[in-house]
Amino acid sequence: MATIDNIGYNDLFAKVGGASGASATAAASTGATIQDTQTRFLTLLMAQMQNQDPLNPLDNAQITTQMAQLSTVTGIEKLNQTMAQLLAGYSDAQAMQAAAMVGRNVMIAGNNLPMADGQSVGGAALSAPADQVQITIKDANGKVVQIENLGARDAGNLYFTWDGTDADGNVLANGNYTFSINATANGQAVSAEPMQIGMVSAVIRGTNGGFQLDLGSFGQVSFNDVLQIF
Repeated sequence: MATIDNIGYNDLFAKVGGASGASATAAASTGATIQDTQTRFLTLLMAQMQNQDPLNPLDNAQITTQMAQLSTVTGIEKLNQTMAQLLAGYSDAQAMQAAAMVGRNVMIAGNNLPMADGQSVGGAALSAPADQVQITIKDANGKVVQIENLGARDAGNLYFTWDGTDADGNVLANGNYTFSINATANGQAVSAEPMQIGMVSAVIRGTNGGFQLDLGSFGQVSFNDVLQIF
């Protein structure tokens, strides 16, 4: 996902579209559990040594094995504790990053092209450079109302604006339109995917712990589906 500087289209876009307290408590609880395990083991080991049969003392190899087992258990518990702290920190960082998205414009896969007050903006992703890129705009009934030639474009993400007029120059009504994109290079087709641009109005935490971005008329999309941020 790429981030680009503000390109001056914010008004246009707006019209169309550390460990927490719980983590610290969990860590302290886990630390106490590890300490309790070690204390119980040493207590049992000392009792076992004090009450051993003098004619049949404990085998050194057996004691070493028990110590190694304790070390393994302790290491696993400490690893689990560290992982829990890392996950908690990641979740907090992701929440802050997601909250910062409110009011930003994002590009996601889709071919919706809402138009308001004679202004509309869309995007596309080209798999390779193209010497000719053409946008075909349709109304809600599927009728072609305008064809825009964007000329040559480099590979990657691009955006375009539409003034809301049809092929005869008539101003069309506000509403939802769609578009398709056709790109060629030396007469050969270039793979091109339409992209829609919307403004994030809210951030919603999902049931699985991830975040959904509310894009108004575009609905909710996963934070991971964002391809570009304006």
